[in-house]
This record gives sequence, structure tokens and C-alpha cells, in this order.
Amino acid sequence: MIANRSIPRSSVIPTLAYADVIEASRWLCDAFGFTERIRIGAHRVQLVLGDGAIVVTAFGDAADRGDAQGAWNGTHSVLVRVEDADRHYERAKRHGARILRPPADFPYGERQYAAEDIGGHRWTFSQSIADVDPASWGGVAINIG
Repeated sequence: MIANRSIPRSSVIPTLAYADVIEASRWLCDAFGFTERIRIGAHRVQLVLGDGAIVVTAFGDAADRGDAQGAWNGTHSVLVRVEDADRHYERAKRHGARILRPPADFPYGERQYAAEDIGGHRWTFSQSIADVDPASWGGVAINIG
């Protein structure tokens, strides 16, 4: 798998939505020992702890749009890093996953698609396609070591 500075190395990354991303990030760092990795405006923050990671996002963040119905208003989703997003997408479709967004390339060096499982949980599957400096797409690297 290609290493990409714009995404944590973890294979599975939960995404949690909060009303105030900066306040939630600060609290999670203080209370649970996370460290900020990358901050994207006031609407998204990557946090790390050991070899694990989470993403803190705002309710209805545009990056979580799943379909023509507009922004997602859930409280959580899961991002999973895969070797080949297109092959994974075809497998998911074949097995009945509800596709919310087909594979697409993003400026932060990831090819991603979004799906919903049989329980209504949202998943994003992400393939690193380039090593991209977060500053090139508006991210602020805090601790990407």
C-alpha cells in the first residue's frame, strides 16, 4: 500500500461527528490521550493514538455526502484503507452493498468510494494513490511523523 502523508497509516479509521469539531478534538486529546495529526479548517481533524486513528468531523460535513439527498447527518462511519478501491467496489456491489458514491480520486491522494451495509452503517473505502502534502489541499499538518 502506498504511504500518503494526508491519511493515517491505520487500516480501519472510525469517523465520529460532533457539533463543534475543535472542541471535540481538544476534549478527546485531553480526556483520552489522542494527538492531533492534521486539521482541515474547523470541520475535520485527524487524531492518532499509538498505531490507531480516528477522524472527527462536523455533522453534515460535505466530505461525507453520500448521494443526491445531501449531507450525511449521522454520528459515525468507518473508513477502511484497501489496496484496490475499484476491485473492492466491484466486490461490494456484487454482494448487495448500497453504493452511495462510486470510486473517485481526491486531491489528498486517495481514491475512495462510499457504501452502506445491510444495517445502514456507512463505510468509505480508500486506496492511497499518491503521497500528498496536506498543505497542498488546505490541511494543516500538526503531527504527521
